[in-house]
Amino acid sequence: MSETLKVALIQSNLSWELAGENRTNFEQKLNKLTQTVDLVVLPEMFSSGFTMNASAVAEGMNDATVQWMLRMAKAKNFALIGSIVIKENDNFYNRALFVSPEGSIQYYDKHQLFTMAGEDKSYTPGEDKVVIEYKGWRIQPLICYDLRFPVWSRNTNEADVLIFMANWPEKRVLAWDTLLKARAIENMVYCIGVNRVGVDGKGYNYVGHSAVYDVLGNPITSNTPVEKETILYATLNKTHIQQTRVKLPFLVDADPFTILKKDN
Repeated sequence: MSETLKVALIQSNLSWELAGENRTNFEQKLNKLTQTVDLVVLPEMFSSGFTMNASAVAEGMNDATVQWMLRMAKAKNFALIGSIVIKENDNFYNRALFVSPEGSIQYYDKHQLFTMAGEDKSYTPGEDKVVIEYKGWRIQPLICYDLRFPVWSRNTNEADVLIFMANWPEKRVLAWDTLLKARAIENMVYCIGVNRVGVDGKGYNYVGHSAVYDVLGNPITSNTPVEKETILYATLNKTHIQQTRVKLPFLVDADPFTILKKDN
C-alpha cells in the first residue's frame, strides 16, 4: 500500500482516426516525463479521436494499441489508463483500459453514451461500475459524458479517486470545470479529468482544462486552466482523504439506493 499516488495527465492533440500516429505521439510524450509517477492518464479515444466511425478504428484486446499500452507500462514501470474503441462479440465499446506495469489489464466500458453525437447508435453501453485497486488505492474510471450523471459516479466509500477521460468541446468547457469540482466535493474523492486539445475531424475545438481536484474541491494542478498541449503532475495523499472524511463525515449521511439496469 502506498500513502501517495503520483499521477501524470497528458493533455494532447489527437490525429483523426490514425492510431499509429497517436501511439507515436503519446510515446514521445511518455519519454519526456520529467517526474517519476505511478499512473499516467490519457484522454478518451486517445488512438482515434471521438469518432462514430467505430468499424474503421476498432481494435481487439490483443491488437496494436493494447500491446503498445502493455509495452509502455512495463518499460516505464507505471500504470497507464486511457480509452480506445474496442470490438468484441460484434459490438463496439468506448473502453477505458487500465494497464499495470506487471501486465494486468482491467477495463471499464462507457455507460452514458453521448446521444447528441449518435454515440448510442455506434457503441454498446457498459452496464457495470468498476473500481480498480492499485498500490492500495481504489480508482474508479469514467468516461466523458458520464461526468454529467452524478448517480453513476456516486461514491459510497468504495473509491478514493475518480478518473474522467474526455473529448469535451470548448463550447461546454465551463460545465467540464464545474462538474469535475462537484464530483470531487460530493463524493469526497480526488477527481482527475483529462481532456484533449485541438480540432477534431468533425471541426469541433477542444481546449483541455485537464485538472485534479482534492476531496474538498481544491485544484492541486494549475489554478489557471491550461489550453494547450501539456503534461500536468499531481501527488494524491491518502491521509488527506482519511482525515477529511473523519472530520466531515458527509458520506455517512447519504441515502442508500440501488442503480437499476436500464431495461428494468
